[in-house]
Amino acid sequence: MDQKLRKRTIVRRELTSSYLGETRSYKVYLPPNYDRNKAYPVLYAQDGEQFLNFGRGATIAQEMILNGKLFPFIIAAVTVSRENRTEEYGTGRSRNAIYKSFFTEELLPAVEEEFSASDRVLVGDSLGGTVSLDLALDRPDLFNKVLSLSGAFYPDVMKGVLRKPDLSYLLIYMLIGLEETAVPVSDGKTVDFLSYNREMKNLLEQRGASVTYVEEKGGHDWGFWQSQLSSAFSFFFEVK
Repeated sequence: MDQKLRKRTIVRRELTSSYLGETRSYKVYLPPNYDRNKAYPVLYAQDGEQFLNFGRGATIAQEMILNGKLFPFIIAAVTVSRENRTEEYGTGRSRNAIYKSFFTEELLPAVEEEFSASDRVLVGDSLGGTVSLDLALDRPDLFNKVLSLSGAFYPDVMKGVLRKPDLSYLLIYMLIGLEETAVPVSDGKTVDFLSYNREMKNLLEQRGASVTYVEEKGGHDWGFWQSQLSSAFSFFFEVK
């Protein structure tokens, strides 16, 4: 088992984006015994480098797949710069629209031209959870499954949900920490993400979304999110 775990297959790709005006890299984790002739579910991860490194996303997936707990799936982990993260992930921010166009019109076709996809799940932490939900709201033809790790569901995000009368297509797993009541943010203020997530849960359910909502002891950090990934992966990919 240890030897197989060390042999995780992660490939790096680069994509020149006309929307972003730059070359953006992404990494793709391929499950054990990957067969290029088969289609697999693809988990698209925002904050890709952190998801793989701090979240240990590929390591956890590999171990659970090898143990027979999960069926095989692919992870496409998309990088983002610290400088542009808020502007790309934040609802209505200066680069938000072009990032979402890059994601749907350039990244997704590039990934799925090389790796056949049978299904898609979007995952993101904090603002990564925000843009993941926004993508599912904007493009229900492409995305209907979201894994939110302490999503930063500010009022602007809730307004987007209020504009959607029917979200019965949406399946979302929401994780939030009980200690996330005063999370420091970039402008020096603190935000009660626990209350925001509780409110978002209610809004989504009122519009028919299928919401699995999990509150656990933890904070707004990768230590908490990593500890909960196995449960979240099981929700979407468990071998029944």
